[in-house]
Amino acid sequence: MKAKTIVLALALCFVAGAVCFASDDAQMGTWKLNEAKSKISPNAPKNNTVVYEAAGDKVKVTVDGTDRDGKATHNEWTGKFDGKDYPVTGDPNQDMRSYTKIDDHTMGFNVKKDGRATTGGRIVVSADGKSRTVTISGTDPQGKKFTSTAVYEKQ
Repeated sequence: MKAKTIVLALALCFVAGAVCFASDDAQMGTWKLNEAKSKISPNAPKNNTVVYEAAGDKVKVTVDGTDRDGKATHNEWTGKFDGKDYPVTGDPNQDMRSYTKIDDHTMGFNVKKDGRATTGGRIVVSADGKSRTVTISGTDPQGKKFTSTAVYEKQ
């Protein structure tokens, strides 16, 4: 009887933790770019697939896309949504990125290169959790200002 009670209690703890984590962050999962609904600046890179996944007590964000010349790109970021800078690997145009959770469906983010902010924006997940809109503004490596709106669909 004791063993059944302990096993049931542990199972409930795991389920409760999973439910809390899943409902805690609408950002988690795999997102694919919907180019038809997006307004991406000319010659801007495109993040075709973005994956948010748990990595211990942090979140790992993996981005696959194409650069302004159409070449494949891949970068990764692992950190917390606490507004602090964490390193980015695989992108020559950024070396640090921070995310700040604003509410259950909204985050702000900032990108830096060599200690200088280059890009910032907001990520908003729809109420039904099926799409998200990323609004970006910044300065490209050539010093030109840009703005883009990218719409993603959850996979």
